[in-house]
Amino acid sequence: MTRPTAIAIAAHPDDIEFYMAGTLWLLQQAGYETHYFNLASGNCGGTKHNSARTRLLRRQEARSAAAVLGAHFHPSLTDDLEILYEPALVRRVAAVIRQVAPTIVLTHSPQDYMEDHTNTARLVVTTAFARGMPNFQTRPRRRHVAGDLAIYHGMPHGLRDPLRRRIVPGGFVNTTPAQPAKLKALAQHRSQQNWLEASQGLNSYLVTMEQASRELGRMSKRFEHAEGWRRHLHLGFSATPIDPLRRALGRNYLANAAYERSLDQPYAT
Repeated sequence: MTRPTAIAIAAHPDDIEFYMAGTLWLLQQAGYETHYFNLASGNCGGTKHNSARTRLLRRQEARSAAAVLGAHFHPSLTDDLEILYEPALVRRVAAVIRQVAPTIVLTHSPQDYMEDHTNTARLVVTTAFARGMPNFQTRPRRRHVAGDLAIYHGMPHGLRDPLRRRIVPGGFVNTTPAQPAKLKALAQHRSQQNWLEASQGLNSYLVTMEQASRELGRMSKRFEHAEGWRRHLHLGFSATPIDPLRRALGRNYLANAAYERSLDQPYAT
């Protein structure tokens, strides 16, 4: 029997560790084959080394982090600030989607503080949609694939959209059992610790991630550490509104009842 497959697709090396790694690790523990894919190389994430050296360092760090999480590593396709919604990159991301043939896709929020993140989310939605279209050619060429999948969008940085409005998850994943692996994976990104403190005020990389996971845990009112997710509309991805993440994680998944009720509210007139 073929193992179910999940892939985390993020913008930069360390984004998966901040927003998605706990869920990806839990899926691996639940029997899923897992994949780790950053679209950008991270070449702009530092001032100590030139672009080529930074790119190499961050690829090595990301590969080590994927190994900690037990996930298959996929190399980046472009450089920082060059994740653009354009045909060439659509074709290359689509090739990876077809190669992996996932049933669960984890990615960024459609609303976030920088366009590398939001463009990644947009590219993921398009390429997942195109996975079964035989007339859409990928680069390299991959045969189209059938089967249902579900896309889950993580929380934006700071839990707010670019206009400062609070973003509430539709569901919480209990990442408390995954926290040691998540911290170890994030710690592989050694080149980023001083850079992020200087550039974005992230006071000790690991502490910042821990604070964010505890905040989501408090929001859940049940878990010590959590990651938050919003499930993409199923149209174009499955015949019915499937929720494989919830099914796979069982008691480690908690639906946000208030969010679910808000989906049924009529349009204001």
